[in-house]
Amino acid sequence: MPDTVSRRSALRLLGGAVTVAAAATGTLAAPARALSTTPASRRVEALIARLTPDEKVALLHGADDPGNLGQAGYVPGVPRLSIPPLRLADGPAGVRVTAHATALPAPVMLASAFDPALAREYGEVIGREGRALGQDVLLSPMVNLIRTPYAGRNYETFSEDPLLGADLVAEEIRGIQSQGLVATVKHFALNNQEKDRMSIDVRIAEQPLRELELRGFEAAVAAGAGAVMGAYNKVNGTFACENKPILGDILRDGWGFDGWVMTDWFAAHSTVAALTAGLDMEMPSGNYFADALKKAVLDGSVPQALVDRSVRRILSVMDRFGLLDGSAPARPGRDPRAGARTALKVAKAGATLLHNRHATLPLTGRSARTIAVIGPTGTIPFVSGGGSAHVVPDHAQSPLDAIGARAGHGARVGYALGEDLFGKPLPGTTAGADFEGQGVAPGATWTYDGTLTVDEADEWTFCIHYSGDRPKVLLDGTELFPPAPGLGELFAGGLIGAAPDGLTVRRSTLDLTAGTHRLTITAKGRDKGQLFRLRRTTGATRAADVAEAVRAARAADSVVLFAYEDATEGADRTSLALPGHQGELIEAVAAANSRTTVVLNTSSCTTMPWLDRVGAVLQMYYPGQEGAEATAAVLFGDCDPGGRLTQTFPVSEDRHPMAGDPRRYPGVDGTEEYSEGIHLGYRWYDAEDVTPLFPFGHGLSYTTFEYADLSVRPDGDGLAVGFTVRNTGRRTGTTVAQVYLGPSPDLRLDQARRALAGYRRLELEPGREQRVTVRISARSLSSWDPERHGWVLGTGTREVSVGVSAREPRLVGRGRVRSRSAAGRP
Repeated sequence: MPDTVSRRSALRLLGGAVTVAAAATGTLAAPARALSTTPASRRVEALIARLTPDEKVALLHGADDPGNLGQAGYVPGVPRLSIPPLRLADGPAGVRVTAHATALPAPVMLASAFDPALAREYGEVIGREGRALGQDVLLSPMVNLIRTPYAGRNYETFSEDPLLGADLVAEEIRGIQSQGLVATVKHFALNNQEKDRMSIDVRIAEQPLRELELRGFEAAVAAGAGAVMGAYNKVNGTFACENKPILGDILRDGWGFDGWVMTDWFAAHSTVAALTAGLDMEMPSGNYFADALKKAVLDGSVPQALVDRSVRRILSVMDRFGLLDGSAPARPGRDPRAGARTALKVAKAGATLLHNRHATLPLTGRSARTIAVIGPTGTIPFVSGGGSAHVVPDHAQSPLDAIGARAGHGARVGYALGEDLFGKPLPGTTAGADFEGQGVAPGATWTYDGTLTVDEADEWTFCIHYSGDRPKVLLDGTELFPPAPGLGELFAGGLIGAAPDGLTVRRSTLDLTAGTHRLTITAKGRDKGQLFRLRRTTGATRAADVAEAVRAARAADSVVLFAYEDATEGADRTSLALPGHQGELIEAVAAANSRTTVVLNTSSCTTMPWLDRVGAVLQMYYPGQEGAEATAAVLFGDCDPGGRLTQTFPVSEDRHPMAGDPRRYPGVDGTEEYSEGIHLGYRWYDAEDVTPLFPFGHGLSYTTFEYADLSVRPDGDGLAVGFTVRNTGRRTGTTVAQVYLGPSPDLRLDQARRALAGYRRLELEPGREQRVTVRISARSLSSWDPERHGWVLGTGTREVSVGVSAREPRLVGRGRVRSRSAAGRP
């Protein structure tokens, strides 16, 4: 973190009076409220007085950018009054524009480091690059909790735990805004799944809403976030972007948020209700906040004061960032090397070793002499997921190249495909058609109407590669690649949705009978023309690929098998298993070589029926542009795997909080019920006595640690938990000490058996020890009482445990919490 002087300077620059809370306590600072007598507010009021009605409305919705840089949104300014336009870019893992930017590891990997200071550095990189790339507003960070393991955007957010998410979102926002870029916390609120996200009605009680989902948003407001993005879904019967209980009563009146609220893209549903509830801006265009708003003002259904209120909020944030008086610092140049250093640092810190039988890792000595790299993503740099998190990286090395370079000249590193993602040439068609690189000229249409001969019944996966409009392919009259539903069509396929030469890829799997099948293809060139290919994989081609991988595994001292799961915005996962036939590949390779390490480039938790057969499992999520180098560094022991799980991994599809109850997920008749209450994530596993595959907070080190000398004492309105950690191994390593709090005997409210109340990331050299004090805040000691509509302190004797996961306590003690003499906000 910067020193006190530089932090104060940054806050003064941005006009915030925000108190920076201790990194790991989850303490929320009171938000600043601007006084109407400040020069900034006088400047804003003067502008509002001079703006015409049309100019005011134009500031409240998006428009087409005449100088588009590839960002997500644009709001025109008012040149005659020197109000500049706003460019708004996606940015969960780096700035998403058409230009190159640092592709950082996915936010879930950042969170795995349990390091708020690193979250701030992550934000600083994005903030600096956003301004360098001509942007003014970042549509990030996302702080919705990981509730269902199927959610397609779990990699874009932080955790299933509200304290950890709150700490990290606050520090990332401080980092982003310290560079002069406006941060937008999203999606307010309860956008915890992609399936039916545009319409699902999320029903939740007041206590879990306050204790779980809203904690991160409240921390973002306390950190000074300039903007909030409303969610697509409904909350308790009303769309989030016109929901007065959450926008007006909680966000504005309860937390004192004085920035502006925008819709998610195409998430507006009304004019009067939305503006009255507290929405300020419709994106990316103006279906409800353009002509419809003008008409509503003219007919009196919307008071002019409401329009002025929204304009005031937007202009006030712009003024706070120096955009109205010209005091904003000049846009910096990009510093790709600095961005790359942070990307590498985060990927190493978040690398999570889940399983390591018989010291399979690190690769040293004989085990590093001959290495077989297996899997399609061994040669494809898996940088990010699809949708708004996609970034055009400066560079991205393949894992195979990184492992080969690190292994050195004395080692032999081989490669086998194992699982074919992009297909092999299509056999058995009539008329000698060429499906391996068919070009379609601009304005032309290419058609094929023939047959496909199948020698024996088999499972086929067809792969269409295309550069323009997706060709229409029918087999026996059935379309193989129909349009994806809703916004999913915009984001279909993340990294694996693109071939090595950049063509978009879609896949379709079906069982074919032996014989002749009719194949019809229509491909249109439109105005630019296009190139397309049609390929396939079958059981026979898969068997050949697996056999090649097994031969490579048998000939090697160690195997590094890269497995993937390709998540994207707009669609949820349909299974927790690895897609395709990767499970069978892992089983076959591990049977041939017990020293098999599986590296997971996945978005979220994964079931692992093959776990006992492999030597090690390294969770690398979507590791950004430096992911290959970070993976190699961890594999060879150049650094300790520093990550810990921020979500629980279930044993199977039927042993997690959403299993067996469609009302919880994906919802029934358009309604989704948060009937688990406050028991989200690891809290549910505790409440139901279900053993997970890997618990929240789990992660292994290459060394060992001893925890001792626990003390728990009162500390102001909280508790101070002290303990000593000692590295008892032979290597420098990382541990994440996690403090969990038990329920209060004095509260008659639902409480978790244990809840994360603090943590500390430690790196210790061999034989070194460190005395640690972690403070448990009054907020963590409190529960939300729905009858009082407020926080109540959980008094009495509370169990406090210190451990290395939610299921692995090392020390257990108790602390006494007494009533406070004066009322206060926890």
